[in-house]
Amino acid sequence: MRKIIVFMRGKYCLEEIGNSKDELTFLTIFGKKDGECFEIQNSRFSKYVHDNHDNSKTYHDGKWMFVDGNTLEQLEEVKKLTRIRKKPGRKPFPKEKAIYSQSGQRCDFCVDYVHTSEEQRTTMENPSSKIRKKTDWRMRCEGCYSDNCHCKDEPCGAKEYSPKKELAECRACVGFPCVKAASADDRSMIHTEVHYADEIS
Repeated sequence: MRKIIVFMRGKYCLEEIGNSKDELTFLTIFGKKDGECFEIQNSRFSKYVHDNHDNSKTYHDGKWMFVDGNTLEQLEEVKKLTRIRKKPGRKPFPKEKAIYSQSGQRCDFCVDYVHTSEEQRTTMENPSSKIRKKTDWRMRCEGCYSDNCHCKDEPCGAKEYSPKKELAECRACVGFPCVKAASADDRSMIHTEVHYADEIS
């Protein structure tokens, strides 16, 4: 699952809806041109995708396909379908002065981080509200390694699981990024060495 989290959040700006399950389902809406591209490339897809395409309903804005993305095979198909619908377009932010949390998130791209500028905070509040389902952004966090970490009273997944593996932080783990690391910050940012512009704009 971590591979698809990295791919999708790294390349696209998504609207995410949680269902409290450790599963991923993607909605792809194919317009007329997308459908034509799919037909040209149909030999690249499995019977599962073909059946899904044929049985999906068509509405005024196109054909709605709900595709699972919980295995490596399904992930590859989701990638191909997504690239038909929309080409990746994120531009990476420089990472030279990046500040990371214990879970591997970019603190310097967090609304709550105490050193985030007011201009940048204003830019991030709306998309962050959609992802994190909150509107009160008055809290200020000084980072995981300070005495004023926002989860000091209720440790996040990163602080719970890293010590169990005798690691200082999630990024040192061979399984990084994983769901436990992502959930430490409400799955709000991509866990990679670069951070992409559409995550905060």
